[in-house]
Amino acid sequence: MNLNVEQLQSVSTTAISDVLKGMNNLDPSIKPLQEDYKIIGPAYTVKLAVGDNLYLFKALKEAQPGDILVVDVKGDTYRAIAGDFVVGMMQTLELGGLVVDGAIRDLIDIKKLNFPVFSKGTTVASGSKKGPGKTNVPISCGGASVQPGDLIVGDANGVVVISKDEAETVLQKAQEKEAADEEREAKYGQSKEMIYKYIDGMIAKS
Repeated sequence: MNLNVEQLQSVSTTAISDVLKGMNNLDPSIKPLQEDYKIIGPAYTVKLAVGDNLYLFKALKEAQPGDILVVDVKGDTYRAIAGDFVVGMMQTLELGGLVVDGAIRDLIDIKKLNFPVFSKGTTVASGSKKGPGKTNVPISCGGASVQPGDLIVGDANGVVVISKDEAETVLQKAQEKEAADEEREAKYGQSKEMIYKYIDGMIAKS
């Protein structure tokens, strides 16, 4: 997988989702803590026992700079898998972001770090550190299958998973779709007459 991350910063998750027919989206409840967060990078997967975050620390030691930690905690939102101290370590280790189908805590202090975190919500309860858990294994996060090394793209609209074997093709098609969408807007979105023409065309196709 040979991708220009800077070039991909302008590609939206909506375009990628359309190319993938909506099949690889994480649950829409998983959102960025701040709307301007954008993540693009390979998944480093983590599977945690509900209420425990021991193996998250193992992942911190193993993951490489730029990796996105994608954490499967079975949707539990009662106990946090990380707070500002742990997220601060992720930032120091130059990881690319955190995606979890669960909760974090220390919301205000994490926002101050300006490190991209995508989660289902926040909580006050901390997790235990007993295990079990697994790292760098296939997981399910937010209803989507994630393999280690899959490309994770997230923005204000949500998070999409792209198979590492299809990444270049999918992203090329997403860029083409965005270009086609811009052309359509320029053609049909500037006058009432053209808007009605576009709507009539859509109805005729149905």
